[in-house]
Amino acid sequence: MLTRAAAFFAGLGITRIERVPTDNAWAYRKGLAWKRALADTGATGKLTRPYRPQTNGKVERFNGTLADEWAYQRPYTTNNERTAALADFLHTYNHHRSHTALGGHPPITRVNNPAGQYT
Repeated sequence: MLTRAAAFFAGLGITRIERVPTDNAWAYRKGLAWKRALADTGATGKLTRPYRPQTNGKVERFNGTLADEWAYQRPYTTNNERTAALADFLHTYNHHRSHTALGGHPPITRVNNPAGQYT
């Protein structure tokens, strides 16, 4: 997932990922695949503090949004059909959907110098 996110950001002209915050799941603390993905992207992992739910609030909100607006928005006949719908959802979420925490703007407006914005 991290390498896919890095490729997405690279397509926007964002070629450096500094830190990736995660919860304290075993896969992030000990997982070799996660460590390899961090090394491949040149990022460092940052674990959240245990027993501090407010740290994970944004991730939990995004997971809820995924469930409400993508995964269970409509009945899918196959998991492949659901997966195929993810790219469109993510584009809408990042480029068009207003976010109250951003004053009604989509997340892409918070990216410094996205590709093609300043030439």
